[in-house]
Amino acid sequence: MTPALSPAHPRSLPRELLHLAWPSLIAQLAVMGGGVIDTLMAGRISALDLAAVGIGASIYATIFVTVMGVLLALIPVVAHHHGARRFEAIGADVRQSLWLVLALALVAVLLLKNPGPFLYFAQASPALEMKVRAYLDGLAWAVPGYLLFRVFYGFTTGIGRPRPVMIFNLASLALKAPLNWVFMYGHWGLPALGGPGCGWSSAVIAWCLASACWYWCRREASYSPYGVFSRFEWPRWPALKELLRLGVPSGASFLVDVSAFTFMALFIARLGPQVSAAHQIAANAAVFMFMVPTALGSATAVLVGQALGAGNSRRSRDAGLLGLGIAAAMGLALGGAMYVGSWALARAYTPDVAVAAIAAQLLALVAAYHLADSVQAVMIQVLRAYKQTWGPTLIYAVSLWGVGLGGGYLLGLTDVFGAARGAAGFWLAATLSLAVASVLTTLYFLRIAKAGAKH
Repeated sequence: MTPALSPAHPRSLPRELLHLAWPSLIAQLAVMGGGVIDTLMAGRISALDLAAVGIGASIYATIFVTVMGVLLALIPVVAHHHGARRFEAIGADVRQSLWLVLALALVAVLLLKNPGPFLYFAQASPALEMKVRAYLDGLAWAVPGYLLFRVFYGFTTGIGRPRPVMIFNLASLALKAPLNWVFMYGHWGLPALGGPGCGWSSAVIAWCLASACWYWCRREASYSPYGVFSRFEWPRWPALKELLRLGVPSGASFLVDVSAFTFMALFIARLGPQVSAAHQIAANAAVFMFMVPTALGSATAVLVGQALGAGNSRRSRDAGLLGLGIAAAMGLALGGAMYVGSWALARAYTPDVAVAAIAAQLLALVAAYHLADSVQAVMIQVLRAYKQTWGPTLIYAVSLWGVGLGGGYLLGLTDVFGAARGAAGFWLAATLSLAVASVLTTLYFLRIAKAGAKH
């Protein structure tokens, strides 16, 4: 059975983009829904537990998203193979990606088990640090399972079949609250772990998710043409080299992105548990909304990659422009909704009025942050589909580390630009940094697309 390819006529682009984007969006929202559940349930225990989950999640994100970013190289590789109808090559690259999982998981687990360098910047109290470490102990064992699932995600997304990822993520979301309840409150003979219980519930879910998706993939007939399970392969350096050539800079760009966010949380932790908890609410809302442009960017990148694999540079450019326009429109709409509903949303997260008051101010800033975030999120994925990786990484490093984190430290914790603005200063600088990244990545895409259209 030969897999069907997407129609090639440009007028089908909006329909195809919607076909790919909506399952990806639901899948991404399901992933972030787990984080929202963790935040809501930890906030109901205490501000200390909420702060611990927030700081721990930031450290975890820095490590996990970086190693996961290396695996995202599989999406453009698979999309190019699919567009060129090299189906057996897809299965071979999937098998090689599984070897990468082994190495990446080892690195991530060791870092999560030894978070001292990250905690140094937070200057947290002993009680808070103990809870953060306990939370990360659980999440460390989630990493291998989640990375195995991300290989499946890259495979099925690259061939234009995002719905299985949506179904598996929704199933994992359904397990989140019940398992949190068991680990956080100590049911079924287990100790009550409080906020750190969120990490252990994630570990159970990760391995259930990995086992289910690959069992299903092996039995599903429509995946058989790709031959993922046709034979065993030892690591092959040429294939791994290609994946690493694209994956390492992608991982580096994720490292820049997430580490800027992480150190933002760690510096804000110096302002006390209430401010840290409020920042966690704002960050959680921002990341949750980020799933919309992430899904849109993923769908756009698949169409761009498949078009490039088929040698259709005009269609790849049109797909990128369509994704860019939709990202800007949706970013403006969602940002406006966030601004209007900032107080109500803050109160939904926490019963602590003082924390909610700080969070509402930060959520109003998140509205502008999201608009810039939407554009750059789509453009960075489109550039990866063009196999342009080091340029975007450099843009990220200058804007997010230099303008965002450096500017946030000056605005938030020093009096260089007037009175220190606290957490709000960090969010102002972060918004400016993403605006810079949005402009530069868009210009980069337009230049690459124009050059490709001439050939």
